[in-house]
Amino acid sequence: MGSKIVGRLLLLVVAAAVGFVAWQEWTRRQATAVPAGIVSGNGRIESIQVDVAAKYAGRVKRIDVHEGDLVVPGEVVVQMDTAELEAELAKGTARIAEEEATAAQVTADIASQESQLLYARQQFTRAEKLLTSKTITRDEFEEKEARLKVAEANVNAAKAKLRSVEQSAEVARAEVRRVQTQIDDSTLIAPVRGRVLYRLVEEGEVLAAGGKALTLLDLGDVYMEIFLPAQDAARMRIGGDARIRLDIRPEYAARATVSFVAPEAQFTPKQVETKNERDKLMFRVKLQIPPEVLLPYIERVKTGIRGVGFVKIDDSVPWPETLERPFPPPPSALPSTGP
Repeated sequence: MGSKIVGRLLLLVVAAAVGFVAWQEWTRRQATAVPAGIVSGNGRIESIQVDVAAKYAGRVKRIDVHEGDLVVPGEVVVQMDTAELEAELAKGTARIAEEEATAAQVTADIASQESQLLYARQQFTRAEKLLTSKTITRDEFEEKEARLKVAEANVNAAKAKLRSVEQSAEVARAEVRRVQTQIDDSTLIAPVRGRVLYRLVEEGEVLAAGGKALTLLDLGDVYMEIFLPAQDAARMRIGGDARIRLDIRPEYAARATVSFVAPEAQFTPKQVETKNERDKLMFRVKLQIPPEVLLPYIERVKTGIRGVGFVKIDDSVPWPETLERPFPPPPSALPSTGP
C-alpha cells in the first residue's frame, strides 16, 4: 500500500515538472512570437571602446579613476608629469622678456637716430642754398651731404635691428605656446561619457608618445548586433524601427533604430552558386539605442548582456504589445524618459 502511494506521488511530481517545463516553453514562445513583417535575431549589448592616450612621451604622475568608474566628457582622468615642460616654459618666458627689453632699447635708438637724421637733413638743405649763393665751398657742401647719408644709414640699420629683435621675440612666443600646448595636453581628459574598462598603466610608469593609459566604454554609443538572412536584410532600411529585449528582463523592450547593415555576408563562402546556398547568407545588422533613451539608465548600462533584437521589414505591421512595454524608469528619472 505504501509503495503505491509513493509511486503516485512520484508520478505527480514528474507530471508537475513536465507541466512546468511545458509552461516555460510556451511562455518563451509567446514572448518571442512576432507577426510576419518583423524579424528577429540573437545578440548582445555592445559599445564602442575609446582609448585615452598620451600625445607626448612622459611619466604618469597621477591617475584619478579606477576600472568600473563612470566618467563624463572633459573629466580629468590622468595627469602626466610636466616638471620639465614647466622649466622650458619659464625659460621661454624669460627669453620673451629679454627680447622685449631689447626691442624697447632699439626703439629708443631709432628715435635718437631719426632726430639726428632730421638735423642732418636740415643742415643739408641749408647747405644747398648757401652753395647756390656761393657762400660755402663745394667741400663744405659735400661734408653736409655725407653726414645726411650716414644718418639715413644709421636709421635704416636701427630699424633692421628692431625687425630682427621682433622676429626673435615672436619665435620665443611661438616656443612658449608650443610648450604650453604640451603642458595642456599632458592633462588627459575623458572624451566621452563612459565607463573605465581597462586601466593600462600605473602611476610612475613612462608612456611613449601615443601610449594608451585607459580604455573607456562609450556609453553614448550602445548597440546590439544581430545576424539576419539575406532575404530579411535586403528588405530593411537604415533608420528603420527596431526593438531590443534583454534576457534578464524579457517583459520589457527598448526602442532602437537600424544604423548599419553589412555590405557583405558572413558565415558563407564568398562564391554562391545555388539558391540553397544563398538562403544561408547571413548579414550583420546593427541596432542603435538612441542617446535620449539611454541617458536615464547610463549608470546601469553594462555591455555583454544578451538578448534579442527585432526589426520591422514592413512598416505597415504594428508592433505587438509585448514589444511596446518600455523599461520602467529608474528612481531618479522621469517616466517620460524611459525607453
